Amino acid sequence: MRKAQQGFTLIELMIVVAIIGILAAIAIPQYQDYVTRARWQDNISSMEAVKVAIAECTQTNAGDMTACDTAAKLGLSAFPTPKFGNAPSGTLRTSGAVPTMTINIPVVGSSAVGSCTVTIMGTGSETQITWSYVTSSATGCTKKTTGFVAS
Repeated sequence: MRKAQQGFTLIELMIVVAIIGILAAIAIPQYQDYVTRARWQDNISSMEAVKVAIAECTQTNAGDMTACDTAAKLGLSAFPTPKFGNAPSGTLRTSGAVPTMTINIPVVGSSAVGSCTVTIMGTGSETQITWSYVTSSATGCTKKTTGFVAS
């Protein structure tokens, strides 16, 4: 009578450990990038009130974004501070002339999101603003980590 096998051989256990190691080597960096992109989305969503205030201010001022470049001009006590970054400070950068003007809202991330800067760029006129997002070209500030294309 033959005795039934009672366990795993050493080679079988080594193969399982190798497979788990390979999966972990791929999954952990992907997960860290996913978490960083999610934190960036939190930073960007914290600026929605600023975007709405700029749109209202621009419409009130016939498309003149220079009249909407500080928190006080927008009717805000201060720019909101993102959870994983710093609030824009001072005057937002504006350029161009009516009817086509641009305004930039810089969002500087903390070390938790790679210390990158994502700029929210508004281009428009008195009736419409189109928003786009660009990240700095600093080391590690890529679409993979921030979710936005580098400038």
